[in-house]
Amino acid sequence: MSDTSYREILNTGMWNNNPALVQILGMCPLLAVSNTVINSLGLGLATTATLMASNGTVSLIRKWVRPEIRIPVFVLIIASIVTVIQLVMDAWFHELYLILGIFIPLIVTNCAIIARAESFASKNAVLPSVADGLFMGLGFLSVLLVLGAMREAIGFGTLFSHAELMFGETGKSMTLTLWEGYRGFLLAILPPGAFLGLGFIIAIKNVIDKKREAKAQRIAISTAHVAEA
Repeated sequence: MSDTSYREILNTGMWNNNPALVQILGMCPLLAVSNTVINSLGLGLATTATLMASNGTVSLIRKWVRPEIRIPVFVLIIASIVTVIQLVMDAWFHELYLILGIFIPLIVTNCAIIARAESFASKNAVLPSVADGLFMGLGFLSVLLVLGAMREAIGFGTLFSHAELMFGETGKSMTLTLWEGYRGFLLAILPPGAFLGLGFIIAIKNVIDKKREAKAQRIAISTAHVAEA
C-alpha cells in the first residue's frame, strides 16, 4: 500500500471518520470513565490494542471464514483479545483495572471494533488493517483524553491525578493542581457533564470542517477563474 493510502487511513481514523466524533460509537465507556485523564488513557489504550489485534487477526483469516459465520467469528476473536487484555491489566495495573471495572470487558461490545473488522480488516491485507486499527484507536483515545482533561480540570481542578495507577511511584509527581483551594464542579464529573463536553468537542470539529470546506471551495473557484482566463 502506498504512503498516500496510509495517510488516508490516518486521516480517516484520527479526523474524517473518528469513531467518537463522526461515527458516534463506543459512547458508553467514552462517557462513563472519562472523568480523569488517567482513566481515559487506560481505557483508550486498551481499546486501541484491541482494534489493532482484532483487525490484524481478522485480516489473516479473512480468506478462510465463510461469509455466513463471519460475524460470530469476529466477535469470538474480539472477545478472546479483550480477555487477554483484561488479564494483563488485572495483573499489571490492578487498581486502575478495578476503577475501570466492567468497561474493560465491555470493549467486546464496542460497535467501532466489530465495524472495522467487517468493513476494513475483512477486505484488506494485514499491515493496512493493523494501521487502520491503530489510527481508529488513536482517534478514539484522543477524544477520550481531551474529554478527560476537560472534565478533570473543571470537576477537580487537577490534571493527571492518580497517575501512579499507571506509572507507579513516579506518577505521583505528575499530578498538576490547576487552582489552589478549588472545590470542584460536580456537573463536570457526572454523565451529563460528559454529554456536554462531548457535544462541545463535536461542535468545534464541525466548525473546523466547515472552515476547511469553505477554504477548499474558494481555492477551487479561484483555480477555475484562472483557468478560464
